[in-house]
Amino acid sequence: MSWNPTIEPHHPDAGSVDDIETLIIPRARDIGGFEVRRALPSARRQMVGPFIFFDQMGPAEFITEGGIDVRPHPHIGLSTVSYLYQGEFEHRDSTGAHQMIYPGEVNLMTAGRGVTHSERTSAQTRATRHALFGIQTWIALPEEYEDTDAAFEHHGKDALPLLEGEGKEVRLILGNAWGETAPTRSYSDMFYADALLQPGSKIPLPDNHEDRGVYVVQGAIIVAGQTFEAGQMMVFRPGDAITLIAGGQGARLMLLGGATLNGPRHIWWNFVASSRERIDEAKQAWAAGDWQDGRFHLPPGDDQEFIPLPE
Repeated sequence: MSWNPTIEPHHPDAGSVDDIETLIIPRARDIGGFEVRRALPSARRQMVGPFIFFDQMGPAEFITEGGIDVRPHPHIGLSTVSYLYQGEFEHRDSTGAHQMIYPGEVNLMTAGRGVTHSERTSAQTRATRHALFGIQTWIALPEEYEDTDAAFEHHGKDALPLLEGEGKEVRLILGNAWGETAPTRSYSDMFYADALLQPGSKIPLPDNHEDRGVYVVQGAIIVAGQTFEAGQMMVFRPGDAITLIAGGQGARLMLLGGATLNGPRHIWWNFVASSRERIDEAKQAWAAGDWQDGRFHLPPGDDQEFIPLPE
């Protein structure tokens, strides 16, 4: 579509610095020889809506034979969402899914009771100089879906709604916002969008969600005269009209949020659950290593190694 009036702010100067409930500065983490910047969970905020992990991968450049090699590992109680700006990687999981992902596409894997997956740079890409830059998030599942069967879905960039307004392009990755709905499955009310803003352009946050946040991927944004640079996440108070303004170099943002869950979640390693008992059961199952008849199975095509349970 060429223009969507719902992404034009009704009140150009809406919002104040006091509307920012939490400001998060991500911390660096290593995920198998590749550094990420993790905004969620943080000391001040565990979740934004159902989003419980938020990792910026890169930007990184690989010269010769480099890439990511995240060996098979397990998850429970969440969905993983992968979205790239640059590069690619190869996803395999224990549902049998085998999927490449490229910029503007989305991989959504739902762990439910348990899933195992790996992510690796393909052999073809390793043979050349290449880059990787993207965002990976984890979404905590409501209690009624914690024991659901594992599932995987992939959507190409043309399948995701593209909203355009004066000076901006917004691709809706998950959920509903600005009158549009993404094709990806949502287990609770949420929104997740990639917004590319030209210098000085404005975008309102969706007004139909309880929790709302924004992560500045590139450039900077201005809220009520205060500038927030790349690598910062802001979580806003519910209900307030908020308009974001791109700085002088423009901005790329991830907008996220949704309904809050009925309580906090326990997190241990790659496991998310509403109770410690669920996590203890998953730990025991992974440590047992019964890939044939146990709770977890290794991904077909990538079953010769795995990440052991941390001590």
